[in-house]
Amino acid sequence: MLKMFSTQLSGLFKRLHEKEEEAIEDSSRLLAQAIVSDGKVYFYATNEMAGVMKEATKGLEPMSGAEEWTNSSLESITSNDRFILFSRTNEEEEINTFAKNLYDSQIPFVSVCSITNSEIESVIDFADVAIDLKITKGLLPDEEGNRYGYPSLIAGLFVYHGIKFTTDEILKEYDIK
Repeated sequence: MLKMFSTQLSGLFKRLHEKEEEAIEDSSRLLAQAIVSDGKVYFYATNEMAGVMKEATKGLEPMSGAEEWTNSSLESITSNDRFILFSRTNEEEEINTFAKNLYDSQIPFVSVCSITNSEIESVIDFADVAIDLKITKGLLPDEEGNRYGYPSLIAGLFVYHGIKFTTDEILKEYDIK
């Protein structure tokens, strides 16, 4: 099973790289704006995706300017600040409400989630840049025809690292750390 899961993950990473490369670069440019202008890059995540937030702020190589968003009010946000939101899907009410608040407050942000329902108004409609994790079902089949092995956090971490590496390259070009 592990070999099959590994193969499926490799395929997922390849699809993310091929289909979301431009969005990852756009995300990095948006976040680099905050870092260059002494703003903050706030991370907000729901459920298991909080693991990405921890990696970005407390990991061995945290992102420059990254902070975990813990406030309830957006009043402290400046025009130099940016957000990046992580959720399992675009159907989560909590992330959609927060995204709408950011949008209404004209605060630029990136969303990272699987688009499982394109019929609803959601985080992807409000974001300046939306990255689709492309996971609509588990990666492995079971004996009853169902699927399991839904690697949302793994995919989120893959995308986060892509954004971080690209952002670091942009900052290096401008000799900013």
